[in-house]
Formats: sequence, C-alpha cells, structure tokens
Amino acid sequence: MCGTDAPVDGPVSNGSHPVQGTPKSSPYQNVNDFISNVNRFKIIESTLREGEQFANAFFDTDIKVRMQFGCDYIELTSPVSSPQSYEDCKTICGLGLKAVECGVDGVDLVIGTSSFLRQYSHGKSIEMIQKLALEVIEYVKSQGVEVRFSSEDSFRSDLVDLLTLYKAVDKAGVNRVGVADTVGGATPRMVYDLIRTLRGVVGCDIETHFHDDTGCAVANAHSALEAGATHIDTSVLGIGERNGITPLGALMARMVVTAPEYVTKKYNLKALKEVEELVASAVQVNIPFNNPITGFCAFTHKAGIHAKAILANPSTYEIIDPALFGLTRYISINSRITGWNAIRARCDQLGLKMTDDQVKEVTAKIKQMADIRPLAIDDTDSIIHSYHMGLHQQEQQA
Repeated sequence: MCGTDAPVDGPVSNGSHPVQGTPKSSPYQNVNDFISNVNRFKIIESTLREGEQFANAFFDTDIKVRMQFGCDYIELTSPVSSPQSYEDCKTICGLGLKAVECGVDGVDLVIGTSSFLRQYSHGKSIEMIQKLALEVIEYVKSQGVEVRFSSEDSFRSDLVDLLTLYKAVDKAGVNRVGVADTVGGATPRMVYDLIRTLRGVVGCDIETHFHDDTGCAVANAHSALEAGATHIDTSVLGIGERNGITPLGALMARMVVTAPEYVTKKYNLKALKEVEELVASAVQVNIPFNNPITGFCAFTHKAGIHAKAILANPSTYEIIDPALFGLTRYISINSRITGWNAIRARCDQLGLKMTDDQVKEVTAKIKQMADIRPLAIDDTDSIIHSYHMGLHQQEQQA
C-alpha cells in the first residue's frame, strides 16, 4: 500500500478537510438550537471504573497512571471495593481515607430505579431511594466536592418516578444528574425524548451513560447532546460490563465531524492510538479491524474509483482527516480492483517515469497476477520495477 500524508493546515470543516464546493444545503449540516450541547460537552472517562468490569480487565497501578487522554473527568472504581482500589485511588488522586477523603473532586451516587432492580437488586421503594439520596447528597456536599446522582436502568424506570426523583436531588443541590441505559436497549429517539424532557425539569448538568448491547451507544450519546445533556461517559475501546459502553475513540470520531473546532482544540486526539493500544494490551484483545480511527483499514482506500478521487481531493471519500489523529491514509495497489491512478501515484513515489498508457499496461499486469493469488506490496512493486526495466531495455535497443 502507498501512504499519503494529509495536510492539517487551513480551515477545519467537515471533520478536518478544507471545504471545496460545499453545497448550499446538505443532510450533513448540523441543526443546532439553544438546548443542544454538541459544541460544548464534557467527557467522563470511565475506563478505570466501568472498564474494570470488562471480562478480561486487570489494571495495575502503573497502567492506571499511564492511561491518560486528557478528558474532563476520570471516573475511578470506588475505593471501598478492595484494598488495592483504595490504594490506587490515593495514588491517582493524591491522598486519603474514604471516598471524599481520597483527594477526589467528586462522588458519583447511583441506585437502580426500574421495577426490575428495585425488586431483585436492592428492594427499596422510590420513596426510600429519594430519602437516602437526599441524606447522602447532604453529606457529600458538606465535604466540599462535586456530587452526581444517577438512576440505574433509567429507560426501564417509570417516567414520573424518575422526574420526581431528579427534581428532588436537583433541588438538593447536586452538580449533575445521571441517566443510564444500563442494558443498552434505548434508541436515539428514546434518548432524545427523555433528555429533552429532563432538561425542562432540572437546572443542573445532565450526565449520560450508554451501554452498547444493541450497537447504539455512540448514536445515543450524540442524540443526548442534541437534547441538552452536558456530559458523556466513555471508556477506551468501549470496554465494560458485557459489551461495554460508548467507546472514547468512536465518540471522538463522531464529534470531530460534528464540532471539529471544539474537539481539535480541547482533546489530545493524537494520543488516542497509544491509549487504545495500551488498553488493548492490558485486557488482551485486538483492536477491531473496523474500529473508528484506529482500525487497521480505517483510512485505507482500495477501489480504483475511490483511489483516483482520494488522490485528487481526500474529502471525496473521507469525512475525517487521519492526520488529526497522527495517522496516515493508504491507497491499496495490490488487488484486481486497483485503478491505474493509484498505480500512477505509486510510480511517482518510486521515482519511475511512465506515460499514462504504460501505467495502464502495468496495471493490467498487476490485475492479472492478483486474479491468481493475493499480492503484497513487494509483489506489486516488483511487477512495476520489472515492467519499467523492460521499457528501459527497449529504449536502449532502439
């Protein structure tokens, strides 16, 4: 494959590429209103809390300290979970005893509110949940740190119960309330409706936590921001309980297109690949081939018609500039569907001068061999060099 470096200078537009011939109207244009927060959201990075619930997860203190991307908040496993969790919380936050004395900036309070969890998890009524929540909120606030109150299994909870509870804790002075799609069953429309309704009930910030059991976590996070949510929970590679939650990298991919100026200035996008590789190694998984941004073929172009357009203007078939993430695009030249424009670009890289007709002829030879067996880049280069050498010999004989 041949690589092309994408420029990062110039105006940031549809995720990075300079605008060229932008239509007067497009389905990709953002429809913002006064309540949307797609241009002013915050990320709560939960790899060190939710991520520890992933089946293979084991993070030692060194890994936890190294796992930094530059998010707004880092969520940690409760220090009362185990002695090592307690020590790690102290190491990361600075000092301490109990949660509010570990140097943390805030405490997350969460309890199940659906009929399933109230019956089979903790056995408390909504009235009891509200009473306990207000007592704990009062204590946490007295310690001078942020406090978030979240319902668990929000989308299977009674709406009246939810809004009553959120209104009470908002009045008690929480910094934000949390909405959790604990079983991953919500759709973007469901998310928008609930968050938009909640936005009219509480004045505090709204945090959201989306599991990915049905593949909607990123879409749900974006929909939540459109509806007025302020904070999104993520984890590196989406690791967490079961199928995990909104992946940090995938959310960055979505939001660098939605709000390029905000995202590129606020987050260290070039650290994403290193952080994902660190986590993947720690939990013994491979980064999926189709992982947004860092999948091995995320910026690979193979079809001839795609390659021709990409070489002329990367915006034709890319919504995100790989250079924003410190990465490079590749033009595949090793297959039966390789186009001659891609071979022309490779010839130029190799310093081999050929006419268009000659490039088309050598492209046909590459296709002929690719019909027989898979080709590596060395195979393709050998065919090109051999063909060019033959042209040189013909010229000498003439």
